[in-house]
Amino acid sequence: MFPSHHPPEPSASRGGSRDVRAVDSHAHVFLGSLPFTPRARHAPDYDATPGEYLGLLDAHDVSHGVLVQPSFLGTDNGYMLGVLRAHPGRLRGVAVVDPGTPFDQLQALADAGIRGLRLNLVGLPMPDLSRPVWQTLLQHVRALDWHVELHRPSQDLPAVGQPVLDAGCKLVVDHFGRPGENTAADSGFGWLVRAAAHGRTWVKLSAAYRNWRDPLGPEARRAAGSLLDACGPQRLLWGSDWPHTQHREHTGYAHTRAALNDWIPDADARRCILVDTPAALFGFSKETTP
Repeated sequence: MFPSHHPPEPSASRGGSRDVRAVDSHAHVFLGSLPFTPRARHAPDYDATPGEYLGLLDAHDVSHGVLVQPSFLGTDNGYMLGVLRAHPGRLRGVAVVDPGTPFDQLQALADAGIRGLRLNLVGLPMPDLSRPVWQTLLQHVRALDWHVELHRPSQDLPAVGQPVLDAGCKLVVDHFGRPGENTAADSGFGWLVRAAAHGRTWVKLSAAYRNWRDPLGPEARRAAGSLLDACGPQRLLWGSDWPHTQHREHTGYAHTRAALNDWIPDADARRCILVDTPAALFGFSKETTP
């Protein structure tokens, strides 16, 4: 789980402090030469390097980022951990782990900058979170003050998300909850809106292109508006989803950053989504970062 396959790139942020001006709460870094899991749904043949990612953050005045373990690397978080250790003031991470991972290994991940674990269940069987091994893992998540990040089509969100909440954990839901084209008729999205309204549930306004043909169309705006009305900006996050795997030909970092302005027209709400909410959830100081 822990070895780094390649040395991280030099850090411009190591040892310094950096005001939190905006946080990209969902991105990935990897090399196409890394060993992919045999169950990979997608196997990219290109690199998404830390240097390129940090350059995009700089170009768009985004001070901090959150790296999410991509599904095709499975539970080998080694490359991401090397990047986090090289940029401790600027980056945090969300890992993928086996449910039986002992607490001391999870603590080592936390020490490297991990702040949550991801259940990327797209195309996979639904786990039974009532099993003792999962309940123990959820207890560890609570002890570390982590969150569980869930990626699954909207119709299955209640079946997986509610047990996470019942265990007392914080729940973060990827990509608007992956609803269907018509959110008004989507019962899973309706559950998400209600869950977000009652605390301990956050939603990432990210990767709208994975849900709707037009990420700036009425359904994306309606979904963002429904979530904002339900929970306010204190439970919403923005993420670029860089490098936009399987959608690179149709979007780019500038488009994903501009989309937030379209979805959330109010400047104060956008600032909360970009700064206050992620700074608290991922452990970035709003003033400076050591």
